[in-house]
Amino acid sequence: MKNIKQLVLAATVAASLLAPALPAMAQANDQFIAIPSYRVGPYGTNGQSYYGGYVDYLNYVNLKDGGVNGVKLSWEECETEYNNAKGVECYERMKNKNTVTKGTAINPMATGISYALIDKSAEDKVPLLMIGYGRTDAVDGSVFPYAFPLVTTYQMQVSAIVKYLTTKNGGSLSGKKIVFLYHDSAYGKEPIVALEAEASIGKFKLVEIPVAHPGNEQGAQWLKIRQENPDYVIFWGWGVMNQTALKAAQKVGYARDKIIGSWWAGSEEDTIPAGDAAKGYLSATWNVAGKGVPLIADIEKVVYGAGKGNLQDKNKIGSVLYNRGVSAALATVEAVRTAQGKFGKKVMSGEDVRWGLENLNITNARLQQLGATGLLPEIKTSCDNHEGSGKVKIQQWDGSKWVLVSDWIEGNKNLIHPLFKASAAKYAKEKGITPACMK
Repeated sequence: MKNIKQLVLAATVAASLLAPALPAMAQANDQFIAIPSYRVGPYGTNGQSYYGGYVDYLNYVNLKDGGVNGVKLSWEECETEYNNAKGVECYERMKNKNTVTKGTAINPMATGISYALIDKSAEDKVPLLMIGYGRTDAVDGSVFPYAFPLVTTYQMQVSAIVKYLTTKNGGSLSGKKIVFLYHDSAYGKEPIVALEAEASIGKFKLVEIPVAHPGNEQGAQWLKIRQENPDYVIFWGWGVMNQTALKAAQKVGYARDKIIGSWWAGSEEDTIPAGDAAKGYLSATWNVAGKGVPLIADIEKVVYGAGKGNLQDKNKIGSVLYNRGVSAALATVEAVRTAQGKFGKKVMSGEDVRWGLENLNITNARLQQLGATGLLPEIKTSCDNHEGSGKVKIQQWDGSKWVLVSDWIEGNKNLIHPLFKASAAKYAKEKGITPACMK
């Protein structure tokens, strides 16, 4: 019996030595950040890179600066597998991990989960971050005070893509045919209203073709695309759907430089597995790739130099999704810092951080201070604008890396933002909400 106990003890010690370092459990004096992540399942590869960057930045702030104005950051992950029900379970489990912060802000990185949480989070006074995804009419903070579709929404993104294509065609898409090939989910359907509005004023024909989750069967869709022979394909894919589409396009002989994807269809996880089929493919992005950004290089030096890196594969440092995770964490931390400017250099409540998110002003000067010049666009929010930017860049896969082929492009705000307002007003009427800005 003594030998068995010794073996168990030895195995336990060995396991603890091999296990990756975890953040400290939330304390009352920590700024706790709940992370409903996904690192397994059909989209797990994408989540690994994104959340690797997100966690690395939180670690970086602790190691480099001792936290935010002396307040240490802590966090905990909960696996959702990109599943709505599991996402809600994770939220309920983590929202009160720290009774002071109530989760600070929650970033599920899944449009379906964010839809499921949008009412719950408002009731609980936990800010819901939807950074580059989610319910886009939440741009209207008078109706959605606790929801923040930060940086750029799907509608503004698709509008910017149309603007890019319009410029490429001498200022007009009149008479052109564009296929919208999309993930048949809340994520894929979000931009349709904006794209239909763009088609109406731009006088181009729009053909909408859905792809069922997870998207590894697209034979019928690409047969239809070959028959339609569109001038362009705007592609709203995610996960395995993306490489499948590129291979299918090659198979039917559709030029990849006529396909332009969303920012969730424009990462190395999409192009490298597709091999030669990806060369020439275009996508939008709200953050740049590469280690040329000083912040990314410094994270590698500081965090991985201390043996606290979150990625198992360090080659993903500087990838599109890794840098996007860093960008999302940067915006989260800057919201905490902004809130501290009003409420004091201490742990912020969910209500405090909500104010910080609604009063963000991440200028190019601030990005330069952070070593993040060009990593993401400037962000300036208000009650009327929980998006804060609306800009994207267009990048192209050259066979080995992403190359930028445009500067920042802003979607047609005069066309798109009234759509947000109309949708938000309808939601407010259905829910009995009286629109009003919070102080």
